[in-house]
Amino acid sequence: MKKIFVLLVSFATLFTASAQEQSAVESVPATNQQSLVEEEAPKKRRNLGRLTGSFETNSIYYVQDLRTGAIAPDDHFGSNNYLKLDYYNGKFSAGVQMEGYLPVLQGYPTSLTKVGLTNYYAAWTDESFSVTAGTFYDQFGSGLLFRAYEDRTLGMNNALTGARFTYNYKDIVGVKLIWGMPRLGMKFSNTQARGGDVSFSISRLAGWNNLSLAVEGSVLNRYEKISADLKEEGAKPSSIGFSGRINFEHKGFVVRGEYVDAGERHYPNSAYDGVNDPRIDLIKNGNAQILELGYSGHGLGVNVTARRLEYMDMPIEYRNTSTANTMNYIPALTAQYSYLLMNLNPYIVQPSTFFGSHISPGEIGGQVDIYYNVARRTKLGGKRGMKLGLNYSTYYSLLKDRSVKADKILWQSVNFTLEKQITRKFKLNFLYSFQEYNDSHGVNNITWKSHIFVADMLYKFTPTISARLELQYLLSRDDERDWMAALVEVNFAPHWSIFVSDMYNHGSTNTHYYNAGVSFTKARTRVQLGYGRNRAGVVCSGGVCRNIPAYTGANLMITTSF
Repeated sequence: MKKIFVLLVSFATLFTASAQEQSAVESVPATNQQSLVEEEAPKKRRNLGRLTGSFETNSIYYVQDLRTGAIAPDDHFGSNNYLKLDYYNGKFSAGVQMEGYLPVLQGYPTSLTKVGLTNYYAAWTDESFSVTAGTFYDQFGSGLLFRAYEDRTLGMNNALTGARFTYNYKDIVGVKLIWGMPRLGMKFSNTQARGGDVSFSISRLAGWNNLSLAVEGSVLNRYEKISADLKEEGAKPSSIGFSGRINFEHKGFVVRGEYVDAGERHYPNSAYDGVNDPRIDLIKNGNAQILELGYSGHGLGVNVTARRLEYMDMPIEYRNTSTANTMNYIPALTAQYSYLLMNLNPYIVQPSTFFGSHISPGEIGGQVDIYYNVARRTKLGGKRGMKLGLNYSTYYSLLKDRSVKADKILWQSVNFTLEKQITRKFKLNFLYSFQEYNDSHGVNNITWKSHIFVADMLYKFTPTISARLELQYLLSRDDERDWMAALVEVNFAPHWSIFVSDMYNHGSTNTHYYNAGVSFTKARTRVQLGYGRNRAGVVCSGGVCRNIPAYTGANLMITTSF
C-alpha cells in the first residue's frame, strides 16, 4: 500500500509538470502558436477530460520537554498525509483519496494508521439529477440530524460509502436519497445510514420574486448489528430520526427554524464510569430545536440564535470513544476567533453530559451577534469608516428530560471588536472578550472567568512588504491566572512569510510557549517549516473538538494543488 501511495504522489508530480509544460506552450508568441496549430490541424483532438488533485502533508519531529511535560513518541516522528485526485469529463466525474499516517500525529484518533485508499467515487451529474456511487459527503439541513464531512484539523472523516441520488424539479422540489456505511478510522463501519431529504419552495411555486419561503424535511434510519449484552441493556439495532425545517427570507430579514427528533439513544453502562445504577434509564430520546432570526441592511447586521439539545449524541458505533464517532454535527454557536489567548478554553458543546454519577440531558442557550459598518466621512467613521462588532453567547445545562428549564451555567461570553483603517498603510483590529466557563461540565456551579484584550496591527511598508503585530493579555483570578502573548509576522509578497510568537503564563506556571517559522508560497504550493512548544488543551472546529497533548518539536507542512 505504501508503494501505491508513492506511485500516486509521483503521478501527481508528473501531471503538474505536464500542466506547467502546457502553460509554457500557451505562453509562446502568437506567431509560433499559429504554426503549432497548423501542424496539428489535420489531427482531430479528443476530449480526454480534466484531472485535478491536491496533496497535503503535516509532519512533526517531537522532542522531550520536561518544562511542559511533553512526551515524545519512541520514534519521535508523526506524519499525516493526504493525496486526492479527481477526474472530470462532461457530466461524469470520479475520484480517489489516499491517506498515510506514518504514524498519526499525537492527539489524533489512534484508529488512523498506516496507508490506505480511504475514499473512491464515480458520479454522473445532469441538469436536474445526479447519481453517486462510492464515497461521498452530504448533510440534511443544518447537520443536526445527519452530516458526513471531513475536517483534517480534527482528524474527522465520517464519509459514507454507498450510493446517493438527487433530483431537482425547477428549483421547486428537491429530493435527496442516501444509503451508506460511515467511515470510522481507516475503514468503513458495519453501521448503515439510510435516509432522504425533501425541500419544497413555496415562493418558487407561487412565483413570489421578492421573498423566499421553503419547507424541508428529512428522515434517517441508523442500523447497527449489536451484541447480545447491548440488547440485554435495552439497545435496539435500528432507530429512526426526523427533521422538519422552515426557511424565510425577505428584504434582509431571515427566519429559520428546525425541529429534530433523533430517535432513541442508548448509553451503555460500561461506557460511563459511575453510571451503573439500574434506577437510571439509559434509553433516551434525542431531540433538538433551533431558531434563528436575522437582519442585514444599511450597514447593520443582527443575528439571534436560540438552541436546545437533549441527548443529541449520534454515534456511528456504540461503545466507540473516538472523537470521529459521530453521524451529525452540532456547531458551537459562539464567537469564533483564531487568536491564541481567546482559544485557550473554547466552549465544547454538551449534547448530553455523563460525568461520574451526574447526568444532564443536554444544554439550552444561544447567541446574539451584531455588527455595524460605520460610514466613511462621518464623525464616528472618519475618513475611512470603521467596523464594529458585538457578540454575546450563553449556555446552560438542562435540569431534566423533556424540559426547557436551565440548571447550571456552562458558558458565557461577551465579545467586542473594532476594525479601523487608520491610514492607507496602517490597520488596527481591537478585540475584548469576557469568558466564563464551567470546567466540571455542569456538575457544580464553579466557573472560571477571564478578560482578554487583543490589539492586532498591520502596517504595509510597500505593496509587497508588510508586518503584523499581535499583542494579547488575559486577566484572570482562576485556573492558571494571567497570560500574555505576542506575535510578529513579516510578509514579503507573494512568496515569503516569517513569524515569531510567544504565549507566556506568568500567573501560575511561568512557562513560555514559543513558536517560530517561515513559509514559502508559489502558485498553488505552500511550504511551511516551524519549531515550537505547544500547550496541552483542546482544538475545536465549530462545535467539534479533540484533546491534544503538550508537544514540542519541528513541524513541516506542505500543501499543493493542480
